[in-house]
Amino acid sequence: MKKILITGALGQIGTALTTRLREKYGADNVIATDIHKPENSTVVENGLFEYLDVTNLTAIEDLVKKHEVDSLIHLAALLSAVAEAKPQLAWELNMGGLMNALEVARIHNLKFFTPSSIGAFGPQTPKDQTPQVTLQRPTTMYGVTKVSGELLCDYYYHKFGVDTRSVRFPGLISYEALPGGGTTDYAVDIYYEALKKHAYTSFIDKGTYMDMMYMPDAVEAIIRLMEAPANQLINRNAFNVSAMSVCPEDFEKAIQKHIADFKLSFEVDPVRQTIAESWPNSIDTTSAREEWNFSPEYSLERMTTDMLEKLKEKSKA
Repeated sequence: MKKILITGALGQIGTALTTRLREKYGADNVIATDIHKPENSTVVENGLFEYLDVTNLTAIEDLVKKHEVDSLIHLAALLSAVAEAKPQLAWELNMGGLMNALEVARIHNLKFFTPSSIGAFGPQTPKDQTPQVTLQRPTTMYGVTKVSGELLCDYYYHKFGVDTRSVRFPGLISYEALPGGGTTDYAVDIYYEALKKHAYTSFIDKGTYMDMMYMPDAVEAIIRLMEAPANQLINRNAFNVSAMSVCPEDFEKAIQKHIADFKLSFEVDPVRQTIAESWPNSIDTTSAREEWNFSPEYSLERMTTDMLEKLKEKSKA
């Protein structure tokens, strides 16, 4: 990767990824794009930024040509809970935007990445140590778009030779951007509320295990995969990745080591709980480890220490 265009760069993944890629490749070589341009955004202020509606293929292509891009990282999408509330919009954005991005990658011979998700699995998928290749019959619109996206990326690789790559992200935890409507968002909210109120009411029920990953590990996974030699990759679209399998009570115990009086209570959201129960408890990441040396660094305990420290610093800024 030498010149990188990122769609959806102001989202949770995009904020962290843009910052890291600019550190690695230089601010002038990473073009952040989004459909919104908020004030006081480090992504907007610290490098190149362009407005972009990914449902407009010509607009994507114009920016690729303008900046002489060689790699396209496509992050623009509606997340799980929002997608379930607005299924038609989710299909139009998640699939229409992806199709446009892939077409531009085909026309201009770009290296291409887009994230999939554990949402691509479903109730009939094996729950524990979910295999890399397994039954994928999701029951949410978000999941349907992710399975479709995996297949579409495979199609563009086999049919047109587009160098497509992807991972199935678990819940991602970050201090850099607020969550944007995902089922695993409680795992971000809980840290904010722990510092502010020493209490949190979880919308996910007790004992509900889901895979999670700290954002620095997620960002490094994208970079490591994109830099991996093409001939090493077998399961391009998409690799299982995860760092930990946790339930709400695990976060409570980890936070209590730093905030002793922290209390967790529950007020379950039926929609998000149903989505969570359709996802795996834990997934097998062997293929990612063997094919491109995926190796997360953050445990729940180390992540909790870092999250609380970073959020304290953020509150003082």
